[in-house]
Amino acid sequence: MAGGGAQFAGRPAADGGGTPVVTVPRVPAREAAEEELSRPEYQQSEPGLLQQAAEWFWDRVADLLDALPGGGAGSGTGVVVVTVLVVLLLAALVLRLGPVRRSSSTPGDVFADAALDAAGHRAAAERHAADGDWDTAVLERMRALVRSLEERAVLDPRPGRTADEAAAEAGRALPEHRDGLRGAARTFDDVCYGGRHADRDAYARLRDLDTAVQDTRPRLPGTAAHDRGGPA
Repeated sequence: MAGGGAQFAGRPAADGGGTPVVTVPRVPAREAAEEELSRPEYQQSEPGLLQQAAEWFWDRVADLLDALPGGGAGSGTGVVVVTVLVVLLLAALVLRLGPVRRSSSTPGDVFADAALDAAGHRAAAERHAADGDWDTAVLERMRALVRSLEERAVLDPRPGRTADEAAAEAGRALPEHRDGLRGAARTFDDVCYGGRHADRDAYARLRDLDTAVQDTRPRLPGTAAHDRGGPA
């Protein structure tokens, strides 16, 4: 592999007549693929395994090109082989990891384009939970919770409100649930914008919080700290 490694770095080799053969370096193709692999959306998925897979892949490419007749990577065949293999590698990554999701650093409207009432969001959440789609179930349950607070006039309906904003505003009227609301908003943001995945336990916590909030009377100015009752 020593000779193959030298050609890989782009050092001229000599043909049978002693004339240097100008090779097309493999470095640019490798660097392009490694740059693709270094993007955050790929690194979020088993970064150690991806790095090992990339090293193994390029070792096999080097072995293959060294075995090609006519100058290895410097031949037209070598260039085609490198190009095809890079394309196949990236295609395999897309199939393995799914479409690349662009993470947004700025959370948006908790409802996005949804126009359901609280009951509709709860029903949707339960359907997704039954299917084991915990990510969507968590998102829908948080939307149900926020919509319910709007329907009860705990929150004023406001387009563009984020989950964090809803939790902060609701926490002032429901201080006993302030921490739970903050945690729910953080889970919503992690799943919706951070590329993380929810699970059964995350959904159960949000479902229980939604139920508890429905059974808690909001604190109005001048009321006692733990005035309990039905929905206002």
